[in-house]
Amino acid sequence: MSHNPIRPWRNIERRKSRMIHVGSVPVGGDAPVSVQTMTNTLTTDVAGTVAQVQAAADAGADIVRVSAPDEASTRALKEIVAESPVPIVADIHFHYKRAIEAAEAGAACLRINPGNIGSPDRVREVIRAARDHGCSIRIGVNAGSLERHLLEKYGEPCPDAMIESGLDHIRILQDNDFHEFKISVKASDVFLAAAAYQGLAEATDAPIHLGITEAGGLMTGTIKSAVGLGTLLWMGIGDTIRVSLSADPVEEVKVGFEILKSLGLRHRGVNIISCPSCARQGFDVIRTVEALEKRLEHIKTPMSLSIIGCVVNGPGEALMTDVGFTGGGAGSGMVYLAGSQSHKMSNDRMIDHIVEEVEKKAAQIEAASAQQAAE
Repeated sequence: MSHNPIRPWRNIERRKSRMIHVGSVPVGGDAPVSVQTMTNTLTTDVAGTVAQVQAAADAGADIVRVSAPDEASTRALKEIVAESPVPIVADIHFHYKRAIEAAEAGAACLRINPGNIGSPDRVREVIRAARDHGCSIRIGVNAGSLERHLLEKYGEPCPDAMIESGLDHIRILQDNDFHEFKISVKASDVFLAAAAYQGLAEATDAPIHLGITEAGGLMTGTIKSAVGLGTLLWMGIGDTIRVSLSADPVEEVKVGFEILKSLGLRHRGVNIISCPSCARQGFDVIRTVEALEKRLEHIKTPMSLSIIGCVVNGPGEALMTDVGFTGGGAGSGMVYLAGSQSHKMSNDRMIDHIVEEVEKKAAQIEAASAQQAAE
């Protein structure tokens, strides 16, 4: 953001991990933290699943996961992959043949627990298919489905049990000379997940997939995910994230980007800085922000917008944003551009005018970026 300079106390030193690829998307190393979601349609409903994948991609999803529980689903997966604008991860839980079929269908990554696949020979078959078809693998450890021997050893799901499970699975892949993998250790309990991820981050250089699993509905799940993922990302842990919500997958993508934007790790679209409103407000801040959030969804260019109800904090916030509006009373307020006062605008025309100014600024930023790339 042009008016939000980097300060040393704002920098996040990311954990050093090796890089793998999920299709065309790099994960780990110095690649940006990628955002994932998962479809909730029946995989055999190809049209419905493709539509959901497309909507998630339009919202910014870098990767989309699709469940492949049976042979009919892996057959449908081939059509889905062919029409998807982003790499597809096939979600496999138990049957090794589904993993092989998904690799053959063009999945970019297989989400499996190697320990659940079966005998060493079956694991080797899955690894061979992944290698032959250019698939990566995500080892998915979950507190709710830990191996029985680990539950007997530790008495309950705990960070040590989850870490041991993850490292056991890593060993299976490495023993078969397969290294194109990432790993997750998810739990619905924020403390359990955070502790497991911290321990895992110290024990391996594999890229880490972050998630607070089964986080809940849109509001509760967003809060739990923001607390859990935000804490880990702030510590530098995490190379790709999935926010798990009982909601439309598009909402998961939006929340994921907002978490990354709040930490300065990804910038996409308009970051609106707005006040909660009070008796000092010179216009209806809440209604204005709701309208602008909808009207500006089409803007993908990273930029900032401040909407402040009065002059207490408004001018100061506007100094740090690309476009700003501060309420001033008497039915009008002040428009700020590039951190400087520009002109007054009536409250009744303000929303349309701000949309125009944001679109104009986005075009300027894109043109400058294109020129810089050409030089």
